[in-house]
Amino acid sequence: MAKKLDSQGRLDDAARAGWLYYVAGRTQDEIAVAMGISRQSAQRLVSLAVAERLIKVRLDHPIAACLEYAAELKKKFNLRHVDIVPSDPDSTSSTIGIAEAGAAEIERWLRRSDPIVLAIGTGRTLKAAVDQLPAIECLQHRVVSLTGNIGPDGSAAYYNVIFSMADVVKARHFPMPLPVLVSSAEERELLHAQALVRSTLDISAQADVTFVGIGEMGVEAPLCLDGFLEKDEMLALMDRGAAGEICGWVFDGDGKLMPDDVNERVASAPLPSRDTCAVIGIAKGRRKFEAIKAAVVGQQINGLITDEAVAEFLLRV
Repeated sequence: MAKKLDSQGRLDDAARAGWLYYVAGRTQDEIAVAMGISRQSAQRLVSLAVAERLIKVRLDHPIAACLEYAAELKKKFNLRHVDIVPSDPDSTSSTIGIAEAGAAEIERWLRRSDPIVLAIGTGRTLKAAVDQLPAIECLQHRVVSLTGNIGPDGSAAYYNVIFSMADVVKARHFPMPLPVLVSSAEERELLHAQALVRSTLDISAQADVTFVGIGEMGVEAPLCLDGFLEKDEMLALMDRGAAGEICGWVFDGDGKLMPDDVNERVASAPLPSRDTCAVIGIAKGRRKFEAIKAAVVGQQINGLITDEAVAEFLLRV
C-alpha cells in the first residue's frame, strides 16, 4: 500500500513538473526552486511526465485543472504559494486531500539543506497533515509553535501539533507554554515577559515559513468546540463583523485584525511578517469559504493549500 502511495505521489509531482514546464513555460531551474528539489530531480520528473503519457496536447491528469486554478489564484491575490487538490463532493472530511498536500509542502521545506525556522499553528487540519509526515532528520532546522499547548482547563491542548512533529521530525522544537486565550491583556503581557516565552516569541518572528489552519466563525467553530470562547462570545464577535481566525487572532471580512477584547487576550505569537515569511494557510470546506476569502484578501496569509471548491469560490468573488 505504501509503495502504491509513493508511486502516486511521484506521478503527482511529475504532473506538476510537466505542467510547469510545458504549460507555464518555466525552466527546469525555476521548477526546481518552485518544488524545493534539485535541478536533476526536476529534469527527471519532466521526463517521467512524458514517459507516463501525462503530456499530450494537454496534461492528462486530474491535477491539471488544479494547477490552472492555482496559477489564477496566485495572480489574483498576489500569493507566493498555492496548491489546489481535487475536491471529492461525496466526502464530509475537512482534511482529506489537503492534509496530504500540506504534509508534502512541509516535507519540502524540511528537506532543505540550509537552516530554516518553521513556525506552525494548531488545529485539526494541521494535525492531520503532520500525521502524514515521514520520519525526517533535519537537525539544522528549528520548529516553533505559534500557539499555546495548554487548554482552557489547564490540560494539554489536543490539536497542538508541535509535539506530534517532534515524534517524527528530528529538529529543535520550541513549544509555546501558554493557552490560546488568557483572561486579560495584562495577563498576556505578564506571561509574554517570561524568559522562556519571550525566547519562543523571538524565534517565531524569524520564521522562514509558517503553516496555519484557518478557522471559521460560528458556535460549531473550533474556538467554541475546544472551550476557548463561550457561544455568546462567539455570537457577539460575529455581530461585530468577525469572519475568521488564525491561531486565535480574529479578523473581519476584509481580513483586518479586529480591535476587539478577544484579540487583546490572544496569547499566540503574532503571525510572522508576510514580507519575509511564506505564511501558508491550509483549509477547505464550505463552512470556511468566508474565512478563507478574508484571509487572502487581507493578506493574513500569502500562501494557500485548499481544494477545487474553495478555488472556484475565490475566483468568483
